[in-house]
Amino acid sequence: MPETKVVVIGRNFMLSDEASAILAREGARVVHVDSEDPDRLVAVCRDADALLVVLTAIRAQVIDRLDRCRAIVRMGVGYDNMDLEAARARGIPICNVPDYCTNEVADHTLSIALTLVRALAVLDHSVRSDVWHPVLPYPIQALETLTFGVIGFGRIGRAALERARAFKFRCAACDPYVADAEFEAAGVQRRGLDELLAEADILSLHTPLTPETRHLIDAARLAQMKRSAILINTARGQVVDTLALADALQRRTIAAAGVDVFEAEPLPIDHPLRACQNVILTPHYAWHSELSKRKRDILAAEEVARALRGEPLRCCVNGVA
Repeated sequence: MPETKVVVIGRNFMLSDEASAILAREGARVVHVDSEDPDRLVAVCRDADALLVVLTAIRAQVIDRLDRCRAIVRMGVGYDNMDLEAARARGIPICNVPDYCTNEVADHTLSIALTLVRALAVLDHSVRSDVWHPVLPYPIQALETLTFGVIGFGRIGRAALERARAFKFRCAACDPYVADAEFEAAGVQRRGLDELLAEADILSLHTPLTPETRHLIDAARLAQMKRSAILINTARGQVVDTLALADALQRRTIAAAGVDVFEAEPLPIDHPLRACQNVILTPHYAWHSELSKRKRDILAAEEVARALRGEPLRCCVNGVA
């Protein structure tokens, strides 16, 4: 019998010792590869029993040449870098880890929101510049007078709204795929997209990247928002047209933004967002904590172990059981 082989695909990434031990108990040999070249990936992965993928795109030209793969596990929440249809055609399950960083992303979202609403960066700079009565970029409003709106009423969107409610924000959300009863049970006002764009003082994005949500927030939709509004994106970079966002920030057609995810990562050095003074930029780190890193690796390795044992999978996203 051939040995069991698991390939971990990711630049500058090593699987944790705990996760490696889970795979070792299944008799698996773990191989790391950091290439994004499809031919190199095929050479390494052709005889793999499972793939663990960080950010590398795994498309049909790779999937179609996998000889014995029993699962591809995306080590994260989003799976837009996976070709679901190609894997489904080959009978290969694609799985994700949707729940390893829910609290971290929600905490990061609220941290950005509070920092911007309270103009903390401006106030910090004023003290350091010995200006005791700064000119504010926009009026600081009481949180209880503001609407915190979420697009995408899923796991992370709901966690963000729970935190927003604790700070006395009014809470509203938009998600056409969630039943009214779930909004009612959470005590969150349901809004259509156009309604939420017009109403939200803080608009936080928590949608997956799909053809429907690509550039969901473009120049036209930014123009629907209040001039005093704040946009936060901790979801996927391509959900926002970032050039349109930079233009809106520079022209002050919205007040501010907080962006953790970008259309191209790292953010290009000449991208106009870097020149905006009314934006907080973080390097795709909303997910990050010591606990979330550990959970991601363990949960992903456990999913591979289930696949190797032929057991039901926890989080298959392409309908292959």
